[in-house]
Amino acid sequence: MLRRATPDDLSLLHELAVHIWWEHYPAIIGNDQVTYMLERGYSLDALQQQMRDGQQFFFIDMDAQAVGYVGITVQEPGKAFLNKFYLDGQVRGKGTGAQAFDALLKTFPEVQEFKLQVNRRNFKSVNFYFKMGFTISDSFDMPIGNGYSMDDFLMVKVCGICSVQNKYSGGFE
Repeated sequence: MLRRATPDDLSLLHELAVHIWWEHYPAIIGNDQVTYMLERGYSLDALQQQMRDGQQFFFIDMDAQAVGYVGITVQEPGKAFLNKFYLDGQVRGKGTGAQAFDALLKTFPEVQEFKLQVNRRNFKSVNFYFKMGFTISDSFDMPIGNGYSMDDFLMVKVCGICSVQNKYSGGFE
């Protein structure tokens, strides 16, 4: 399910990100900000720098095809930041994300705290993270240049036994 990306895989990661972002984000942040975010975070140079800075990338594979990707940075012993967790729209809502998250937990069994940022208007993703056991710990607006900002929740999952998923069934719309 998870396949570690190498520097040679960054072109595929870039292509997958472009596809997923254009599929999912224009309705949330608009076309201009999607273009800006892709240039800022998913150019080959940006991806190479992220990898050099310690971010580990994984593809989420189904039937030997990449249908999503993960970026994670282990910040200190026992703590990690989930920089990226994205799925193609055709596999969302079918359990693929939960399976990929479970595989991530098994890949990093030493991590007892996961943090991530998610756009506050990205309701489906926020609800997914609730179901994976995350809680909202903060809300903020962070300027990122060109007049854009990231209007995000900071979410945290503290693991006692991380492989046991929270059965939260609520959410918001």
